[in-house]
Amino acid sequence: MRKKLVAGNWKMHGSLAENAALLAAIKPALVGIDAVVCVPFPYLAQAQAVLSGSSITWGAQNLSDQPKGAYTGETSASMLLDFGCRYVIVGHSERRSLYGETDAQVASKYVAAQAAGLTPILCVGETLAERESGVTEAVVSRQLDAVIQAAGVATLAQAIVAYEPVWAIGTGKTASPEQAQAVHAFIRSKIAALDATIANGLVIQYGGSVKASNAAELMAQPDIDGGLIGGASLVADEFIAICRAAAKHE
Repeated sequence: MRKKLVAGNWKMHGSLAENAALLAAIKPALVGIDAVVCVPFPYLAQAQAVLSGSSITWGAQNLSDQPKGAYTGETSASMLLDFGCRYVIVGHSERRSLYGETDAQVASKYVAAQAAGLTPILCVGETLAERESGVTEAVVSRQLDAVIQAAGVATLAQAIVAYEPVWAIGTGKTASPEQAQAVHAFIRSKIAALDATIANGLVIQYGGSVKASNAAELMAQPDIDGGLIGGASLVADEFIAICRAAAKHE
């Protein structure tokens, strides 16, 4: 059975004091629930110290595709491992749109993460213009193909895919459960055409203005296996409610 995994993406938010309060609130509330928090690089040590021994895991929001070297300002997979990370987000829409990361670069980061033993959370999704042009599936397919060609479909057994429609990130707009399910089903069918076993076990998260009020309906969809949560993961009660909604549909 596919697991329900909820990942909180804190983006560039937080402080030591704010983080301490947030982690103190969610740690006892999420016992036994499969949750991960992806924090900014400077706070990885704090997450490790607070969450070690708990049921919550932690990860990073990005990594370099290079193992080491003269890449000032970059952070390697091995550095993330030093802080106990198990997960890392690759290909988030903000990395693609604001920093120009190409499909090929995202695939390279995916390969680097897996080579080090990290589980990549691979983000895919379309812009509003692409959705309105009817090319959602083509865009998602292209993004997936770059990774499959670079790493092979079998590597998805050690990865998470997160579908995040760009038009629904931080906008307050959310894909309807039916819209989200349709793309999740497309992703699973695309992978199934290559390897049915991998497709059946693949965890596909939904990300895009998920909150406590819509989490239950989204998580009830047959091909939605959890969430990649942005702003709502910074509010303890919201994140806890989302995680519990996902857990009910395991």
